[in-house]
Amino acid sequence: MNIQDDIKKLQEYESFGRFIKMIHELREETIEEMHEASTDKLQQLSGRVITYDQIIQMADWRLLQNRFSDFM
Repeated sequence: MNIQDDIKKLQEYESFGRFIKMIHELREETIEEMHEASTDKLQQLSGRVITYDQIIQMADWRLLQNRFSDFM
């Protein structure tokens, strides 16, 4: 089994959807932090946003939003 197969299995669970929703919210909070960040901190925050984006994309956030629309 590879990581894509593992993620497809996880996408069947609402708890995984809630977890990815939390990652999405952390991404949004980090973007808000960037507005007031110093130049030095901006690079660190950018790295966090990129990491969150990668996780959200791998998990297929749009699919999870549609599948579990009751809590998204």
